[in-house]
Amino acid sequence: WDGYDYETGSYIEIDKGNLVREGEEIEYYDYDSGEYLNGEVQNIQSSGSGAEVEVYDYDSGEYRTFEMD
Repeated sequence: WDGYDYETGSYIEIDKGNLVREGEEIEYYDYDSGEYLNGEVQNIQSSGSGAEVEVYDYDSGEYRTFEMD
């Protein structure tokens, strides 16, 4: 599932096998850092043809919002 983090300007990819639901932990690939990162889904909302996913990033300790296709 491809997406974009407008705050950091980074493309994101959430691989199959991740359950993207509130309270679930996910692993995602951040193309900007070139690393797989882990976080907890805080909120998910449909937006247009995709979804907006808010994630608490365990590595940075910050919240990130992804616009997913």
